[in-house]
Amino acid sequence: MDIATVKATAFAMPLTSPAFPRGPYRFVNREYLIITYETDMDALRAVVPEPLELTVPHVKYEFIKMPDSTGFGDYCESGQVIPVRYDGRDGGYVHSMYLNDHPPIAGGREIWGFPKKLAQPTLHVDIDTLIGTLDYGPVRIATATMGFKHNRAEYAALEKSLAAPNYLVKIIPHVDGSARICELVRYYTTEVNLKGAWTGPASLDLHPHALAPVADLPVRKVISALHFVVDLTLDLGEVVHDYLAPV
Repeated sequence: MDIATVKATAFAMPLTSPAFPRGPYRFVNREYLIITYETDMDALRAVVPEPLELTVPHVKYEFIKMPDSTGFGDYCESGQVIPVRYDGRDGGYVHSMYLNDHPPIAGGREIWGFPKKLAQPTLHVDIDTLIGTLDYGPVRIATATMGFKHNRAEYAALEKSLAAPNYLVKIIPHVDGSARICELVRYYTTEVNLKGAWTGPASLDLHPHALAPVADLPVRKVISALHFVVDLTLDLGEVVHDYLAPV
């Protein structure tokens, strides 16, 4: 393979058999359970990078079931998103993500910088309860429960939230182990088709783990819970801050 061909074809690893296809990436019947809870502001300050600004001591704990996603297949995901503000606009900082499928782990990390790690999340209904669980190896580190479709949620507020910007820190190491890329990335979801949304009573239980520290942002009080089903497109990102740029 000559140099020109390498440059023309390379977009992901491995060079001749990438772990995922080129985007855009469309998700159909993507199902969310999001529990918003109050935590310690000092714990948030320890993990949210500048120039993002904290606004409230809240965390959104998410379980997401994705049965139909372009190139990534059928998988489940769980993690924490922290409300932040950047350049005067409210959005969310993706702090942690755990999922059970290799292509979206590879693609999420390589393209956007999603903080994805391999684990075993689930989201399912048991009789009258929506249940989300997250196991890291044999250890249960998160359990969420919500009354199934107790009340219809307001679409307008949810659609506004889905249109808000999201932020990530993308890190790619150099061959000597130092950071070659360290950037604050912004991305959006678009072409949103909200199919149903509900609220209800909820609980969230987090447990410590050395390599999956979701409990480092402890649950002080559950504020709200949201269950919804949506089709959407995950747009590619843009760099809004380069941490390695000369000052």
